[in-house]
Amino acid sequence: MTYRILGEGKPVRLFVAGLHGDEWKDTSDILESIEAPQKGTLAVIPLVNNGNYVSTLDDSYFTDIGTVIIEAVEELEPEVYIEIHSYSAENLEKLTGAERLQRIGVPAFSKLDHDVLLGSVAPYIRRKYFPQDALCLTFEIQKENPSSKEYATKIINRMKEFTTRDEFLSCMLEKYPKQAKKAIDDYKKFYGLSDDQI
Repeated sequence: MTYRILGEGKPVRLFVAGLHGDEWKDTSDILESIEAPQKGTLAVIPLVNNGNYVSTLDDSYFTDIGTVIIEAVEELEPEVYIEIHSYSAENLEKLTGAERLQRIGVPAFSKLDHDVLLGSVAPYIRRKYFPQDALCLTFEIQKENPSSKEYATKIINRMKEFTTRDEFLSCMLEKYPKQAKKAIDDYKKFYGLSDDQI
């Protein structure tokens, strides 16, 4: 078993960090110290891989480095799946720029407070391993930015308490209406849904 289980019962959540390269330096300890949710199960993989950097947007990531994630998803069938990544400040525009969709085929990240970014997970894992109503998100922490890490840690600890996608969206619409609307629009485009299908 590659993951650690906290809590029990439904809903089941899977949080992963340290997915590639040296990201583990900024992300792994968040999951190493996280506590069990008040309701349901939280499975954590604090360190997936600390070797070469292979993008999770490359389908081969999940058939090689990321097989531990796929195994956990297949065993646990989580309703909530969160990836925690980190990025260098000089890459902020590449990650949040509107042309990201045209450039690499995935929507741009939304910027939250303290340079924490919110986006979807790679289409490969989202489409192949999760139903439409699952909550699948990526959070990006800005490297060498203590306030970014501190804020991301608070968000991750809040995320472990959400039991449904709608609960998360309600919270986001209240605190980050613009970013939440973008996340909903991106989701609908991803699945080809109309406004009344979410």
